[in-house]
Amino acid sequence: MNQKLTLTELNERIKDALLSAFPGTVWVVAEVSELKENRSGHCYLELVEKEGNTITARSRATIWSYTYRMLKPYFETTTGQLFTHGIKILVQAAVEYHPAYGLSLNIRDIDPTYTVGDMALQRKQIIERLQQEGVFEMNKELELPLVPQKIAVISSATAAGYQDFMNQLESNEYGFRFYTHLFEAYMQGAEAVPSIIRALERIFQYDDFFDAVVIIRGGGATADLSSFDNYDLAINITQFPLPVITGIGHEKDDTIIDLVAHTRLKTPTAVAEFLVNGVERFYERLLELENSIVQLSRETLQFQKEKLEDLAENLSDTVSEFIRDKQSSLSRTGTRLQQGVSSFSFGKQRELIGQKHQLNKVLSVWSVEARNKLNRKHRILRRVAGESLLKQQALLDRVQRKVGTEARKRLSKEIERMRLNENTVRLLTPENVLKRGFTLTLKEGKIIKSAKGLKVGEELETRFADGNVKSKITNQSDNGK
Repeated sequence: MNQKLTLTELNERIKDALLSAFPGTVWVVAEVSELKENRSGHCYLELVEKEGNTITARSRATIWSYTYRMLKPYFETTTGQLFTHGIKILVQAAVEYHPAYGLSLNIRDIDPTYTVGDMALQRKQIIERLQQEGVFEMNKELELPLVPQKIAVISSATAAGYQDFMNQLESNEYGFRFYTHLFEAYMQGAEAVPSIIRALERIFQYDDFFDAVVIIRGGGATADLSSFDNYDLAINITQFPLPVITGIGHEKDDTIIDLVAHTRLKTPTAVAEFLVNGVERFYERLLELENSIVQLSRETLQFQKEKLEDLAENLSDTVSEFIRDKQSSLSRTGTRLQQGVSSFSFGKQRELIGQKHQLNKVLSVWSVEARNKLNRKHRILRRVAGESLLKQQALLDRVQRKVGTEARKRLSKEIERMRLNENTVRLLTPENVLKRGFTLTLKEGKIIKSAKGLKVGEELETRFADGNVKSKITNQSDNGK
């Protein structure tokens, strides 16, 4: 307590001691916690060292303008990383102590390779952490809808990439319609990560409406991509309930969110082409199905027609064979009848001749009467035989006409049924149904068959033969109630 020093004297001694201890420059490893540039071009930093989340050391640092103008572009060009807070650096600094302002470091040089290595290490640690937590492939495992047409877009409204995306999507050569809604976010800088996460949280409230999420940005410096190598943003994307498609506008490197997203594409325009091509493939598949149905219908009609022709031919052959059998049977019956009549006549004739000789002997008159009687019986027999033949011929004609009539009726009915089936198939095609004044009402691309489940405020699409219209439900009623 004998020696008394003023504060200025004490600080001067500290300055001298530090100057003696650090006569030259030293290389220092630290993390930039704060960074400010003033109007004169000087850069003021706060450097810290951490163990976990606890700061174990802190110091002010300065880069004078003439040095800063060289160090900043050198660092950013080499690392592809902005010179900003939150990064680890290896700098060459002179230890300075001012009696009025205290201790500070005057940075003279910087080693960007250290920061590159640290960034690579952090990136590797983030990827390994996501893999260990079992979430790295979660978003990729989601099924992308067959026709994704309702798209939630995360981007800056003024970004050129967003304008390119919308132009490509809305001006596609096929005229496909897409519904998009922009959820604005910063795509670079310190606010990028929290603003993108907030956009994802807003989309999550409508996850049952959208088909997919698109994160896009335009071109820019590679240094601007550091925001997309962030654990918090990556973990949000991996566990998001909708497929995430990225088009961040760079081709050489994949950021971590590119790696964990469902689909990674190079540019916003490529994302739009991907969506258009998906709908195009579905449309071509519909055309193939339509052609298959038409071809199958034609083949079925041709098969049924050939089957009817075979049936008609078989029926004609059966009728002809039946008629021939009946004609043959009648011919045989007529022959047998004729032979029987002839035999009968011959026997009677012989008997009459004998009787004639006998009667001639007895009385010529009785002979004449007997001969006349015999002639009458002969005529009667011939008439009976003729009537029987006529009845059989008439019966045969009726059967032939009836069979022919029934065959023609059956053939006519089958041909008419075939024509009705063909007309029915043609009339039931979607194009003809719409042309007859009917419409299709769809909700979210699905045909609505009942009013149940619909809510006021929902949008519906009505499809006519010559175009589509959209409408919104303003009220509901149940059969007039």
